[in-house]
Amino acid sequence: MSATDHRPAAGVLLLCRAEPDRVRPSAQLLGMPLLLAPAGEEWSALVPGENSWRDEGEELSVLTADWAHGLTVAESWPVVGLWWDGAEAGFVVAAAFRRTVSHTWHADGTQPPGAEEAMTALRTRLGLDPVLDGAALDRLTVPDPDIDAPARALGLVAVLARAGLHLAAGLTPGTDAPLLREAAAALPATETVEWPGWREALRTGLDESERGALGAWTRGPKARVRGAAEIAAGVSVALCARRAGRRGWAAAGWALAADGVLTLAYDRWRERM
Repeated sequence: MSATDHRPAAGVLLLCRAEPDRVRPSAQLLGMPLLLAPAGEEWSALVPGENSWRDEGEELSVLTADWAHGLTVAESWPVVGLWWDGAEAGFVVAAAFRRTVSHTWHADGTQPPGAEEAMTALRTRLGLDPVLDGAALDRLTVPDPDIDAPARALGLVAVLARAGLHLAAGLTPGTDAPLLREAAAALPATETVEWPGWREALRTGLDESERGALGAWTRGPKARVRGAAEIAAGVSVALCARRAGRRGWAAAGWALAADGVLTLAYDRWRERM
């Protein structure tokens, strides 16, 4: 902010319970520039730009919930979205197709309804200790006018640190967005994530899926052998079943052959991408 800019400090941190390589494809699909940095063992931090919400004109809490949900809609790992804007702050927790849960800390230390539900969702979806971490989270919901909202967000970060989260210096709730991005950009392992276009996004998603346990059977030499074998076996079954008058077996044979054709076609198509 400039010397004459009196807007309250505002910012967002998206804390993902996954390594950067796993987070990157989902982050690209958000369609906005982000900084992606490692944040401890099996944790990553995403920092959106200030314009990502100033230009949208929506509540920061709503945008944070939308971003967190977008990151996890097709993933198994959860996201904790932290936001702050002046004297207020809050968090959201998203995990796959579960309902995104949010909580806001008010400036006067009061707590809105639903605090217990939000803390329970946070604890269970991140696999936190139900006793030690649960007690620490409960303390963050106790009304106290002497503990401001950014301090409660810092308290939440401290609880997550026991689960492996490690935020570098400068990536601190309460820091204004430009300074937050400046701190993230200064980290040697930070990378910029942007929307690569549909073709590259599709290629990245397919690459990720092909690295799985069954990837060798969907593309490459093993996939070609599998495809050819399915075609040969499927045609043989279909022809024998047709002569025997067994329509069900004939249909199954043609389906197996069709799967083999699709496997070979996919392998060839991927080579040309």
